Amino acid sequence: MAKTSPAEFVREVRREVARVTWPTRKETTVSTAMVFLMVILASIFFLVVDLALSWGVRLILGIGG
Repeated sequence: MAKTSPAEFVREVRREVARVTWPTRKETTVSTAMVFLMVILASIFFLVVDLALSWGVRLILGIGG
């Protein structure tokens, strides 16, 4: 593997970063909102599943409050 000087490394990094298509503020906001929405929906789903499983275990084993 070829050795690269620190200066050449920085030049290559800057060249690569210049080619990146950065998201707009609106795209970032929409993506963030969608992530929060999915986290909330997943939390509600797992809460319901957990409650159903705990109810089923209590029903079958007859333990718990």
